[in-house]
Amino acid sequence: MAEKGLKKWVITFTVITASLLELIDTTIVNVAIPQIQGNLGATLEDVAWLSTGYAVANVIILPMSGWLGSRFGRKNYFLFSIILFTIASFLCGNATNLEELIAFRILQGLAGGGLISTAQAILIETWPREDVGIATALFGLGAVVGPTVGPTIGGYLLEISSWPLIFYVNIPVGILAAYCTYMFV
Repeated sequence: MAEKGLKKWVITFTVITASLLELIDTTIVNVAIPQIQGNLGATLEDVAWLSTGYAVANVIILPMSGWLGSRFGRKNYFLFSIILFTIASFLCGNATNLEELIAFRILQGLAGGGLISTAQAILIETWPREDVGIATALFGLGAVVGPTVGPTIGGYLLEISSWPLIFYVNIPVGILAAYCTYMFV
């Protein structure tokens, strides 16, 4: 059902914000790899599993997202994905060894895989048919900005703190996205 007025813009903000969680996290960890490697006493090959595990989990859940959204309701699945991603981010920040961090990154990847496709579906059904191009262009802008700013944000956070902060930064954004999804989607 197409929304009118301010609500469609709030929903657009919500789905882009939730998608940015996943899009930024895809690249933000790359700049922290040397610090994580040193802090956890791991080899470069071992630490590479942080990105690989995340990407593989993301790809595994992506084709199932449509079915999961239909089965449990698009809003419910989207909200669950945001909450799980936020919890996984907290767990990543609290990881005490590389094995835990890889496991939590895989969990984060599973949750993140549901964000992008479900966000697009919500966006398309929110906007009137004649304005869907505007909505998808706005979403595309977020999709380009996320991976671009991820390393910059990650580098800054590493300068002022240590690697767990790159995961903790997702928590307030995830809470905001979950709240907005619950209230407005």
